Amino acid sequence: MSETQDPQQTPPPPEAWEPARRLAQRVTRPGERFMQVQASSGILLLAMAVIALVWANSPWAESYEHLWETPFSIALGSWSMERSLHFWINDLLMAIFLLVVGLEVKRELVEGALSDIKRAALPLAAAVGGMLVPAILYGTLNAGGPGASGWGVPMATDIAFAVGILTLLGDRVPATLRVVLLALAIIDDIGAILIIALFYSSGIDLSALWWIGGAIFTTLGLHGMGIRPGLIFVFPGIVLWGGMLQLGVHPTIAGVIVGLMTPVRPWYGKEGFLRAAQKALDDFKSKVARPDHDDHELEEPLRRLARARNEALSPAKRIETWLHPWVAFGIMPLFALANAGVNLGGVELSDGTSLTVFLGITLGLVVGKPLGILGVSWISVRLGWSVLPPGVTWGGFFVVGAAAGIGFTMAIFIGELAFARDLIGVGKLGVLVGTAVSSAIALGAGLLILKVDKRKSGEQVTLTDAETMTQYWTGERPS
Repeated sequence: MSETQDPQQTPPPPEAWEPARRLAQRVTRPGERFMQVQASSGILLLAMAVIALVWANSPWAESYEHLWETPFSIALGSWSMERSLHFWINDLLMAIFLLVVGLEVKRELVEGALSDIKRAALPLAAAVGGMLVPAILYGTLNAGGPGASGWGVPMATDIAFAVGILTLLGDRVPATLRVVLLALAIIDDIGAILIIALFYSSGIDLSALWWIGGAIFTTLGLHGMGIRPGLIFVFPGIVLWGGMLQLGVHPTIAGVIVGLMTPVRPWYGKEGFLRAAQKALDDFKSKVARPDHDDHELEEPLRRLARARNEALSPAKRIETWLHPWVAFGIMPLFALANAGVNLGGVELSDGTSLTVFLGITLGLVVGKPLGILGVSWISVRLGWSVLPPGVTWGGFFVVGAAAGIGFTMAIFIGELAFARDLIGVGKLGVLVGTAVSSAIALGAGLLILKVDKRKSGEQVTLTDAETMTQYWTGERPS
C-alpha cells in the first residue's frame, strides 16, 4: 500500500497537490536519512574542512580569503555595527554553539553523569589528564618562544567529531564507553571555556559590567516571575553578548552563561503532561460536541494542550533539541568552511618557531591526549578514587583517548584567539593533521581492540553506522 493510501497515516493538508507532494518527498527523503545517521554531522564537518582546504589551495584561493572578509553590518536607526563575515561566524554564531554546550553541561551537572561525584570521578580524572599533558607537551616545545601562547590549542576536544568516530564503530562500542567519552568531552569543554575567558581575552573594560549584570539580573528575574524560556529571553541574551564584547571577554562566553541559567527541570513533567493534556482534550471534545459551538472557543483548550506539550520536557532539553540540528548541520560546518582553509603554500615549517608550534599541537593531540587520559585515569583507579565502568577495558579507554585527540572545532577556535596572524595558518595545519591522525588511530584501534572485546564477551558485532548509511544510499536497506 502506498504512503498516501495507508489509513493509519494522517492525510495530507487539504490544499496539498499530490504530485508536488510526492516529488518533494522523493527529494527530501535522502536528506532525512542522512540527518538520521548519528555520524552525519561529523561527516559533514569533515567534508566542509576538505572543501575549505582545497578551495584555499586552488587557483581561486583569493576568493576564499575575500569571502570571509566581506563586511556585513547590522543597523538600527542611527546605530550600526559593521564587521567581517568571519567575525559574525566566529563571534556570534559560535555563541549559539556554546549555548548548546552550556545546556549540555547544565543538564549533566544536574541530572547526568556529572551529577554524582562517584560517577564523575573517572571522566573528571581523564579530562584533567587529557588537558594537562598536551598543554605541558606543547609548552615544553614552545617555552619562551613566539608561539608559547598556543598551549591551550591541543587541550580541546571536538565532541561532535569524537562521538561521530565512536558512532562509526557501531555496536563494538559499549554504551558505558560512550558515556565516559561524552562526560570527558563536556568537562573538556568546561576547561576550554575557562581558558578562553581567562587567558584569551583582550583588555578588560569594566564599564561593560553594568550591561552584563543587567542582562543576567533580567534573565534570572524573568525566571523568578515564572516566565518560561522563549523569544523574550533573546533580548537579554543579545545585551549579554554585546556586554561581553565590550568587556573584552570573548563574546561567545555569553552563550555558555545563558545555557547555564536555563532551567533544567520540567514544569509539568511526563505525568503532569498526561493529566493536563487529558483535561484539555476532554474540554475540547465537550465544546465540539455542542451543536452551537464557536471555533474560537476551541483556542483555549488548544493553548493549554500546547503549553502542556512544551512543559513535558525541561526548557534546557527542549532548546537543546531544537538548536542541535541547526548547530550540527549549519553553524559548525559553516565554521569549518570559514576556518579550515589553510593555504599550504603560505605555511613555512622551515623556521624553528613554526615547526615547534606545528609539532606541539600535533603531538599534543595525537600523543598527549591519549597519554594523559590513560595515565591519569589509571592512577585514579589504582588509588581507589574511581573505578572502570562495567564493560569498559583499558583497551577501550585507549580508543576514547585517541578519539579525544580530535580537536578540530574548539582547537581551531582557540588557535584563532591564541596566535598572531603569522602563526594562525601553522596552528590550523597542526590541528588538521593532529585531528586526522587521531581519527585514524581511534578508528583503527576501535576496529581491532573493541571487536576483540565484544567477541570475548560472546556478543555479536553488528553493522557499523557507516555500513548502514552505505546501504541506505545504494538502496540495499529500507529506511
